[in-house]
Amino acid sequence: MNHRRKNNHLGRKFGHRKSTLSNMSSSLIKEKRIFTTLAKAKALKQYIEPIITKSKIKTLHSRRNIFALLRDKIAVSELFKESFQKVLERPGGYTRIIKIQSRFGDMAKLSMIELVDFNDIYNSKKNKKSIRRSNKRKRKDQIDK
Repeated sequence: MNHRRKNNHLGRKFGHRKSTLSNMSSSLIKEKRIFTTLAKAKALKQYIEPIITKSKIKTLHSRRNIFALLRDKIAVSELFKESFQKVLERPGGYTRIIKIQSRFGDMAKLSMIELVDFNDIYNSKKNKKSIRRSNKRKRKDQIDK
């Protein structure tokens, strides 16, 4: 049965798992995207989403709580900068997991986890407005000439 098994333990003890998720989340905040296994990406998503939600409250108390989870001054200061403002306007769903391939050595499923608002490829499509025109105009113009 799967009762009371909310967390994926990732084959590590509590301290090692906490350090791994803390390091991966600070790397994600700094680099905006990281490549890892699918299991670690799913665990990281559960770990970092509440942290980004807490960073919406710009108080010293929330900054200290986030620092207790991340243990990286640069990542914490990055969360509270103006460049993260577009992430903070989002009501939730700050990260995206994209499955890539399998690793050759052990066939582990690899994935890329990224912050949604910092991807230029997906955001550029939303900003472009496509104009749809029918071919009727062209046909009428061709007939008249």
